[in-house]
Amino acid sequence: MKFRFSFLATPVTAAAAFFWVAGCERETPSASPSSPEVLVIDATTANVPVHREWIGTLDGSENADIRARVTGYLIRRSYQEGALVKKGDPLFEIDSRPFEAALAEARSQLEQGRAMQLASQADFERNKDLFAKKVISEQEFTNKMQMNASNIAKVQALEAAVEQARLNLDFCKITSPVEGIAGIALAQVGDLVGTSSSAVLTSVSTLDPARLVFPISEVEYLLASARIQDGLAKPIEERQEFIEVILADGKPFEHRARLLSVDRQVRASTGTILVTALLKNPGSILRPGQFARAKVIAETLPDAVVVPQRAVSEIQGSYQLAVVGPDGKAEIRPVQVGPRNASGWVIISGLAAGERVIVEGFQKVRTGVPVLAKPWTPPTPAPAGASQPAK
Repeated sequence: MKFRFSFLATPVTAAAAFFWVAGCERETPSASPSSPEVLVIDATTANVPVHREWIGTLDGSENADIRARVTGYLIRRSYQEGALVKKGDPLFEIDSRPFEAALAEARSQLEQGRAMQLASQADFERNKDLFAKKVISEQEFTNKMQMNASNIAKVQALEAAVEQARLNLDFCKITSPVEGIAGIALAQVGDLVGTSSSAVLTSVSTLDPARLVFPISEVEYLLASARIQDGLAKPIEERQEFIEVILADGKPFEHRARLLSVDRQVRASTGTILVTALLKNPGSILRPGQFARAKVIAETLPDAVVVPQRAVSEIQGSYQLAVVGPDGKAEIRPVQVGPRNASGWVIISGLAAGERVIVEGFQKVRTGVPVLAKPWTPPTPAPAGASQPAK
């Protein structure tokens, strides 16, 4: 025996079922408690300065390698290593006794030469009168005249020898040719210096002002050539201090540099040209050989669309970000980025000002998925010198 069960819908139940189904079909997806939560910010516009940076090397505005100009043994070092020395301050002293003796000998020979020249001069004057009276021959008179001229030339040579001996004696005291910081001595008391190798005894560098030397590419030079020529046309004291110097610790130096010079040629091996900038260096804080970055404002982009740097994601050389549309759904877009600065990242194309950009939660969303958007607040920078919490 078979039983069949059937459900007969009444007009009321059928109508209820119809409206329930129709309502389900018309329901639009919206954010729900299970939707991913993201933090968003409106894309803004700003006049963004475009910076260019180059890595350079610091050096003294004047550098002098100190060498001995005569050969002898060092008997004294007269300066403190690493200290400031004035122009003309003594640095080293060479044993001067051999040079004092050489000077005395040269002076003695000069006196002998002068005595011989006085005798030949008197003899010449006597023979001059005798020749006028036809007492001596022309040949004899000519010999006397040439003898006197030769003695005059010998006296001049001996005077030069005395001057050279005096200079050699003066060179025994080695002084600083410039004002600056003296380096570590590379020769010690008792060393024989001034040999053919002419080894450097020490170096002195003028560090206030200091120089920053950095290479720029040939293309960058051509783009900035007009600005460079305008700057170089002014006297050095009237040139604008527009080059920011970033030290190795990432902090900017207290003084900015001004353009000093541009090298005469482009280096074929690197395609770069050297630019030199001059900057104040009170207290000689900066030292030769330090690395620093030269940072300048190359141009300013007007009304550029800017977003926080953390909103942009890079994948295999391509850049993208996520926005929240008016319907509350996320959309992942490829964008073309421009320069970065402290305030954010410039978006050249792919984003309009005023659109809501996801700053936090990019990894949670997919295109077309509803999200729960909340405003993002930029973090407050920690005050300088504040201690970091222990981890």
